[in-house]
Amino acid sequence: MKRLTLLYLAMMPILLIAQQSPTLTTDKIYGDLFTQVQLQRIFPDGKTFVDCTPKRKVADIMYDYGLAKGANFDLKKFVTDNFDMPVIPTINYTSDTKQDLATHIKSLWQVLKRNPDVAAEGSSLLPLPYPYIVPGGRFREIYYWDSYFTMLGLKESNEWGMIENMIKNFAFLINTYKHIPNGNRSYYLSRSQPPFFAMMVNLLADKKGPSVFATYQKTLQKEYDYWMDKTAATKHAVTMPDGSILNRFYDADIKPRQESFKEDFEIATAESKGDPATFEEKSKELRSGAESGWDFSSRWFADGKSINTIQTTNVIPVDLNGLMYNLELTLAKAYRQTGNVSAATEYTNAAAKRKAAINKYCFNEKENWYYDYIISTKTQSTEQTIAGVSPLFFNIAPKKQSAAIAAVLKAKFLKSGGVVTTLNYRPAMGCPQWMGTTTMDSCKRLG
Repeated sequence: MKRLTLLYLAMMPILLIAQQSPTLTTDKIYGDLFTQVQLQRIFPDGKTFVDCTPKRKVADIMYDYGLAKGANFDLKKFVTDNFDMPVIPTINYTSDTKQDLATHIKSLWQVLKRNPDVAAEGSSLLPLPYPYIVPGGRFREIYYWDSYFTMLGLKESNEWGMIENMIKNFAFLINTYKHIPNGNRSYYLSRSQPPFFAMMVNLLADKKGPSVFATYQKTLQKEYDYWMDKTAATKHAVTMPDGSILNRFYDADIKPRQESFKEDFEIATAESKGDPATFEEKSKELRSGAESGWDFSSRWFADGKSINTIQTTNVIPVDLNGLMYNLELTLAKAYRQTGNVSAATEYTNAAAKRKAAINKYCFNEKENWYYDYIISTKTQSTEQTIAGVSPLFFNIAPKKQSAAIAAVLKAKFLKSGGVVTTLNYRPAMGCPQWMGTTTMDSCKRLG
């Protein structure tokens, strides 16, 4: 069965070294070499190889690989001989325990700062024209929704220049690729992340004034068009039973994620039992879960327990639609600022319709909480998650219900140190490294 799946993968888009472009993903550039490195787990972290850069021309590496592979072939040595490993920049930084917290955080921005990128053949990095902040460690690139919360920290440090540079980078990504990818890597291009670009623009406008909305009006529109399926072959927009439109996460690609190839491959293979269509479907669901930023949470699992039952595209997430509501209101501000009153009215009305739909399909009056909506069953999800508080943040929840929602938040989600993401506890669960950006708390709790 595994051989059949490998054969199927080999029949996917042909390697195009002669026509290589910066946006080709690592699997397309390196073909069978990529597959063997990932499936044989040459590196403990699947992200290592896709972040490598070739020491010489890609065509020459692939030619030599074709000649060398076979019996007694040392794959790891071939890779280390031909590729530079990803480097984590080191700075002689030592925490000063005498510093106050604000000073300590401000000094850390320089540790996480990256200068404008330089394009390199065979690299997965999508070069950015302005400086930016990375999460650090194995996350060597900018990440979309993480960056909004980074900006909130930069605001407290009065680092407005860096905030604006990062927003310019995101505008560059939108203008170049028609959307903001998960991160500035080619293997992230098939998906985005929760659409916080409008939140970023609002943050900058609070500092520099409403002219910011006019500056970014066109990029805000492109962001909206992507999520509404007008500029990409995705299916983010869903028509609800009453004809209203809400959104979901949807990665249209049908291969295991390049940076988590072995893990996705094994899950999709086990579930598909040799059926290519099921393999594709499961791969898409895993990718879509990664677009959500909640990778991976019981929120997306049909049985609430196992990642094998992941059904991300079958879910209308309440928080995603809160972000889309905010994007529509921000577009209305942008068009109002540029003097286009009719367009401003159009997006104000679109936001009002979305708000009504969120309250209709996601609010549970009995439990005073907002739930995701399951498309196939036309019912609310049974998974109660912290996303249910997002309508308070976006001013979607009616004021008369706000106090009751806040009471549920305090009673169920508020714990020592913050809030939990779900109420689905599984103390015996391990914490596989490949489970993306989940916190250490997830080692004790599925969610």
